[in-house]
Amino acid sequence: MVEWTEEERSFIQEIFSKIKYEDVGPKSLCRALIVYPWTQRYFAHFGNLYNEDAIMGNPEVARHGAVVLHGLDAAVKNMDNIKSNYAELGELHSEKLHVDPDNFKLMADCITVVIATQMRASFTPAMQAAWYKFLSVVVSALSRQYH
Repeated sequence: MVEWTEEERSFIQEIFSKIKYEDVGPKSLCRALIVYPWTQRYFAHFGNLYNEDAIMGNPEVARHGAVVLHGLDAAVKNMDNIKSNYAELGELHSEKLHVDPDNFKLMADCITVVIATQMRASFTPAMQAAWYKFLSVVVSALSRQYH
């Protein structure tokens, strides 16, 4: 079980209160697909992902990016039970979608970059540490099925 300080909980809540899901999610997934092009293989059914413009203009990428970000709501709402909250989603990604678990970390990094870009100086090192811890727990929970 992960131990959370009140400060960490407060930072996570503050970050989520500032996130615009329909902006951060799509930008994060676009970044992942562009920076890590091998991740595109999981989204071939999204159509044209041939270049940066196509990815950034793809409505399926935008939609799924928002879905991914909204998927973090369960973790924020129940920070003391993240692993069990993501058991089913981890199983889906492992057993049905066959997603390489390293991609969860890559997506977490892309989400962090987009949030840091938007929050700028208000994304303090202490806040970033709490955010990193939070996403690390989510990534671990999603990857648990693979172990």
